[in-house]
Amino acid sequence: MAKMIRLSEAEWKVMNLLWEEAPQTMMQLTNHLKETTGWTKHTVMTFLKRMEEKGAVRYEEGGRAKLYYPKVDRTEAVIQETEEFLEKVFDGRMGLMLNTMVEQQALSREEIRELYEILRQAEEQSREGGANG
Repeated sequence: MAKMIRLSEAEWKVMNLLWEEAPQTMMQLTNHLKETTGWTKHTVMTFLKRMEEKGAVRYEEGGRAKLYYPKVDRTEAVIQETEEFLEKVFDGRMGLMLNTMVEQQALSREEIRELYEILRQAEEQSREGGANG
């Protein structure tokens, strides 16, 4: 199993840019993030250094600047974050989370349709797995 890497909210912003397009230089990342966060080059440099130490990013020496790449798979990071959130906030119970969202009217009609489709597919996969396993 892959090593668990915890990303802060700020680190998620950097990772999302790298997942969208890699490699990127520190200045490319800074230019993207400056508009939405106001972060300076030094702030981005601090995050990249911390994320490198965690094993979330890696770099290669480029012509004039380091080229940064994600070292963590986006899907794995999302699954880990989702599981941690579910465990922490809802005691690991997906039903409790969905019930809370329904009670708070946090789901649009489109999201409800998406959930039905996801559950239908999960049910089909479960049947196929049961027949083959």
